[in-house]
Amino acid sequence: MTGGNLSMEISHASFRIIADLLAERTGQNLTDNRKWRLTSALSGVFRNHGIDNIDQLVCLLDATPSRFEYEKLAGEIVEALLNNETYFFRDKPTFDQIPLELLPELRERRAHRRQLSIWCAGCSTGQEVHSLGMQFEEQKAQWAGWNIEILGTDISQKAIETARKGLYSQFEVQRGLGVAAMLNHFDETAEGWQLRDNARRLSRFKQHNMLEQSATKGRFDLILCRNVLLYFDAKTRALAYQRLAGALASDGFLMLGAGETVSAHTDAFVLSKDRVSVFEPNNAVLHAEQLTQIA
Repeated sequence: MTGGNLSMEISHASFRIIADLLAERTGQNLTDNRKWRLTSALSGVFRNHGIDNIDQLVCLLDATPSRFEYEKLAGEIVEALLNNETYFFRDKPTFDQIPLELLPELRERRAHRRQLSIWCAGCSTGQEVHSLGMQFEEQKAQWAGWNIEILGTDISQKAIETARKGLYSQFEVQRGLGVAAMLNHFDETAEGWQLRDNARRLSRFKQHNMLEQSATKGRFDLILCRNVLLYFDAKTRALAYQRLAGALASDGFLMLGAGETVSAHTDAFVLSKDRVSVFEPNNAVLHAEQLTQIA
């Protein structure tokens, strides 16, 4: 059987219950055109509970004997549906703007305090954060004496655990990395490819829903939120932009995914001149909003 065939067997009522659960817990919008992946994504949940399809899963969810059991099963379902697609140096032409343009500019702007704070929102299993870590390690002479922190957050606890370990399979480590980078930054072990501590020293990870208040105090100099907003509806996307605007320094940068834009969604950001998928705070709008709140 294929996921496409099985998706036709899902009743509309069951699909809506699962879709509403995902939206409630994560803000992600499970549209009809993503219905095909439900069965394959939840196959592990089916095996764990001895069931065969979505309708049975919904019945099981409805029949849970306690709130604890409901939360456990609901969490298992949501975790299975989260899209953890990522790889090292993803969308390299876009990513390369960070070391070539954004970091040099931020180094000038922060030279007086020699501190830099970066947030990777929706970091999945950590490859994006570790790509930055490797980048700083390769340029460590330029950043000597600086206090640099890279925070990776994701709503998936399972993904965050993988990110913290920095341990990847042969397939995962080859995605986006050349042989030289693999040998320079990883050790091959019986369990997989382990990222070395010198490339992990600047990074920390935290489970966090980006639709909630900021993951940390203070503001970030650079925020990466790539290929996350694609899964939100218009209302949720507007809230996400509000959270990002509140977390970014007034002279910082926001990098979105190649298929994402702020146009028609928010006026809190403007496109950074001559850059792709890079945005800066629209401080005129933010200042006007602050004055309105004071009044």
